[in-house]
Amino acid sequence: MTDNPPRGGFARFVRALGRGINITRLVIINVVFFGILLLVLGLALRGAPKVGPNTVLLLQPDGMLVEQYSVDPAARALARASGGSAEQVQVRDLVAAVDHAAHDSRITKILLDPSKLQFGGMGALEEVGAALDRFRAAGKPVIAWGTRFSQMQYLLAVHANQVLLDPAGSISITGLSDYRSYYKTLLDKLGVSAHLFRVGEFKSAAEPFILDAPSEAALAADKYWMGGLWNTWLAEVGKLRHIDPAALSQQIDNLPVEIPAASGDVAQLALKLHWVDGLATREDVVKLMQKGGVVADNGLGFRAVNLAQYLPQTLDLGLGKPQVAVIVAEGDIVSGKQPAGKIGGDSTAALIRAARADHNVRAIVLRVDSPGGEAFAAEQIRREVVLAEQAGKPVVVSMGDMAASGGYWISMDAKRIFAEPDTITGSIGIFGLYFTGSDGLAKLGINTAGEGTTPLAGAFDFRRPLDPTLAPMIQASIDWGYRQFVGNVAKARGKSYADIDAIAQGRVWSGAQALERGLVDQLGGLHDAIAWAAKDTKLGDRYAVRYLEPPLNPLQRFFLGVGDSASARVLSSLGVHLPQSWLLVAPKLLPELAWLQYAQPGKPVEYAYCFCRLQP
Repeated sequence: MTDNPPRGGFARFVRALGRGINITRLVIINVVFFGILLLVLGLALRGAPKVGPNTVLLLQPDGMLVEQYSVDPAARALARASGGSAEQVQVRDLVAAVDHAAHDSRITKILLDPSKLQFGGMGALEEVGAALDRFRAAGKPVIAWGTRFSQMQYLLAVHANQVLLDPAGSISITGLSDYRSYYKTLLDKLGVSAHLFRVGEFKSAAEPFILDAPSEAALAADKYWMGGLWNTWLAEVGKLRHIDPAALSQQIDNLPVEIPAASGDVAQLALKLHWVDGLATREDVVKLMQKGGVVADNGLGFRAVNLAQYLPQTLDLGLGKPQVAVIVAEGDIVSGKQPAGKIGGDSTAALIRAARADHNVRAIVLRVDSPGGEAFAAEQIRREVVLAEQAGKPVVVSMGDMAASGGYWISMDAKRIFAEPDTITGSIGIFGLYFTGSDGLAKLGINTAGEGTTPLAGAFDFRRPLDPTLAPMIQASIDWGYRQFVGNVAKARGKSYADIDAIAQGRVWSGAQALERGLVDQLGGLHDAIAWAAKDTKLGDRYAVRYLEPPLNPLQRFFLGVGDSASARVLSSLGVHLPQSWLLVAPKLLPELAWLQYAQPGKPVEYAYCFCRLQP
């Protein structure tokens, strides 16, 4: 055994130098990290007003009411920095602010101006309206005022104690509609053939590509579910305005006569019909807010805090509390990982899986607002719902504006399903759509020929006509998918196949109609679904609600943190701009064509989709 040779001074120097460099590196990293953290926190909180006594919560939602932002964080931050709108308003933010304010002694009333709120659907509006009702039940008044109300903005405004309209303003109530564009003639001219395979007498989602007008079955079904939603609108407004729904319906039907008779003065007519409580200019509203409050020199004339300023007051980290996880499933259902605004078969399933694995999460609420999409992607998500249930994590579904077709597919196995009376749901059916353009190419002098090793080889080439011998194969696959869909619903809802088949067939129902047919368990909103989940898992009143979403990357977090800072304004000046409004609106102009972005040439896919968005 020999002694270790003495270490030389150079080795000790190198080792000490390494330690010094490592310590210096860690010090620099920590200084930079905490410096940036403090900067971001300071910029995020900078300018946040201190809420004093006798403060008015000013709600002026500007943009589309959504369950989850689909506008990227940088765009939202730059919009705030420039004083503009991010074009989207989260339902959860409005509800959280109103519910928190109901028990905040500093907030004495709410001033609601929904004039810039864009139409989404009735379910989300009901969610916010219910929060306003809870605020009023706490003994605090809500005053709604605007320059003009659409019928959906008005549906929210009527939840106020007092509805005021500008003397030069108007209310536009026209009823509900669902008109689509039909492309068969155009496709014929282009020499493009649409091959539709479907199950369900009322499954009309792809009819625009094979017909020039809706089928009789589609018209009958649309009239029924839209009639149900319209009756809900009349009942809700009538109840809150103390007008008999039948009388209100007659008032609306008489508008083509009443408006000319009022010399076009819609505001005075609205007052006469008791649709509003009074006519008031902005200055009149300011004086009303100043009564019993604080006069302030803040550009408003009264002490107020807006939604963005008040939201930090509602923050509850829920440390040490068991959690009810809320997972938002909003948009079309598409395979793979998808960003917010779409439901990814992989990404949404991963969120449910993460909630199942998190020991702090005791229950899951799946908030669904979707017309459906790819059948297999929906099945991926449904399987995760089942696995969560089997792991002892009850899943409760809260249907928003819509949970139809694939949107119902991902909902059906929940322990309990909540829907608003005006949720659009059902549409239990399936279809496949495939296009061929051989005739159109032939008109251009382009012919396609070749060889394949099997009858299926090249069978789904867009340039070739569809072999008629393959049609039975495709239809058999669609039939099987439908049987799986209906069978799974029957199993989940404790009914026979025949019972579900009778109310399926692609038919659309309102939430109230779906309750009558056993497709949902209870009428109510997200607030009710969360409360039920907490009670079911015996959490009592001590629990936290946590929205489980894909993590933001550091750059996205930075943008969100400095949205009100000078840094964002500098970025804007360098040419970083918000998406233009038309990018959000364009898919709504021709929704049937926008949907085709998910179709993959040469790859037939089964869809559970519903074109049943309302048009105000």
